[in-house]
This record gives sequence, structure tokens and C-alpha cells, in this order.
Amino acid sequence: MSRQFTAAYKKHGKWYLGWVEEIPGVNTQGKTLKEAKENLKEALLLVLETNKIISKREAPKGKIIIEPISVPVQ
Repeated sequence: MSRQFTAAYKKHGKWYLGWVEEIPGVNTQGKTLKEAKENLKEALLLVLETNKIISKREAPKGKIIIEPISVPVQ
């Protein structure tokens, strides 16, 4: 399964900064744009994985309904 997010990049001095617009806290940097893109993918995967683990750990005991959700993109 693949999901789509919006990556943004900005050159800042000698570094490239990168972040995902939809998820606060997913950001990184790299010496090259290629490195920043690779680092951002890794950061996004780590945050998504961590959020899933935290959600399962903190969920109340009992039946939990988990389902996909879609929203229109503007």
C-alpha cells in the first residue's frame, strides 16, 4: 500500500531543508537535495511507524474499529 504526502524543500545556506506539509514533526536536512529527499522518506516512515505503535499501546482495552478514511484534496 502506498500513500501520498506533500514534501517541501528549501535551500538554506549550504543545506537543504525538507518537511512533510501534512504531518508536523516530519522534517530533515541534507547536504544535497537528493540526500534531503532520502532523509525525508526515512523520517516519514519512522514517524508513521512510531505513531502506529503509540496508538496501539495507548488505545483503551476492548474492541477498536480501525478503517481507512479519505478526504477530498483541495
